[in-house]
Amino acid sequence: MSAHRHTHAGPGFRSVDDHIATVAALFGPPRVITVPIADALGRALAIDVIAAVALPGFDNSAMDGYAVRSVDVVQATAATSVRLPVAQDIPAGRTDVLTLLPGTAHRIMTGAPLPLGADAVVPVEATDAGTDTVTIRESVPAGASVRRAGSDIEVGEPALPAGTVVTPPAIGLLAALGHAQVEVIAPLHAVVLSTGSELVAPGQPLAHGQIHESNGAMLCAALQSAGAMASLVHFVPDDVEQFRTRLDAIIDGHAASTPVDLIITSGGVSAGAYEVVKDALTGHGVDFVKVAMQPGKPQGSGHYTTVSGTSLPIVTLPGNPVSAQVSFEVFVRGPLRATMGLPARRRRTLATLTDALHSPAGTRQFRRGVLRAGPANPGRPGQHSDPDNHTATVVPIGPPSSHHLRYLASSNALIDIPADVVDLAAGDEVEVIVLDQP
Repeated sequence: MSAHRHTHAGPGFRSVDDHIATVAALFGPPRVITVPIADALGRALAIDVIAAVALPGFDNSAMDGYAVRSVDVVQATAATSVRLPVAQDIPAGRTDVLTLLPGTAHRIMTGAPLPLGADAVVPVEATDAGTDTVTIRESVPAGASVRRAGSDIEVGEPALPAGTVVTPPAIGLLAALGHAQVEVIAPLHAVVLSTGSELVAPGQPLAHGQIHESNGAMLCAALQSAGAMASLVHFVPDDVEQFRTRLDAIIDGHAASTPVDLIITSGGVSAGAYEVVKDALTGHGVDFVKVAMQPGKPQGSGHYTTVSGTSLPIVTLPGNPVSAQVSFEVFVRGPLRATMGLPARRRRTLATLTDALHSPAGTRQFRRGVLRAGPANPGRPGQHSDPDNHTATVVPIGPPSSHHLRYLASSNALIDIPADVVDLAAGDEVEVIVLDQP
């Protein structure tokens, strides 16, 4: 990095790291729920899953063929075949216990239980596929094409440890072990409120001075991509009393149906007039601060309590769309996922800067960028490199202003410029936050 550095933030500003810790402290301990296994996808297991049954539960055939005693077919070759009577047919699902007598064979299907006395299966391809008698043209050793009971997992063995994020194969394993439901860490449910009398729903015509509301949809998508549940409340009015009344109704109304774990607002937190969120929540358990970052300087957080006594954590984000989304990435995504037992997917890596950048003194700046695989293979926007591969490059795109949403939509990374760095030159190594992962 360049030697042009500034070491002190301005008075009255909170550092990014301090605000990260403040927001993280809002989140409570994980909440455990029991769900049908089909609803566990993407959730973290709350308990160790121990196998109550073995897999397989019995010795069974690994292929269609004939169950035999290997000593009865030891002489079988293409030239000197062995012929055996077929005493039984064993399809998958047959439940009676059979015994294979010496000098006989049982025709058997894949997954069917091996009869007592049999120790191998001859593939149907090595026979004439007979039904009354079978001609066997090759020998097989003991254990051939047999899946032994417990060869996948034994009774009492750990199957899935607590904290495992449930995948489709994990659901398959849970079902195979007989679990119809499982304990997981509950997803958090966040309600997103967008404020501003100037906001109009997408698809509706705009009057002069109005804009289409975008933050609510964007933040709900961000919450869902992080593994949470999200509900959007449009266009909370720019009136302090109406805002608090609406907020109380939202919180208490959801408490009776789908509990809310978190409120996120966007807009109304700056220093000017008509900042309804700041005016309504100051003195009601929410602190508003200036964070030494760009974009996203005005921030708020705390616990809001309704008139009826329901208290919920609330994070108030700036209204400019880039500021809102960057703030979510920096402050909310990590503790949100941690409270749901999910791994932190926001990767940090190092990359070489392709163009010089200037950052305001004392301000930690997050610039939009495209992370590429390196000079030998530049790749395309949306690609990112191995974090151990320091040949990665990052291309800054767009100006730093917080209203340039198009450039954030085209980015797959944020260039994290420390508060004490003023100038970066092309070729400097920088830390980036990878954005193109949920």
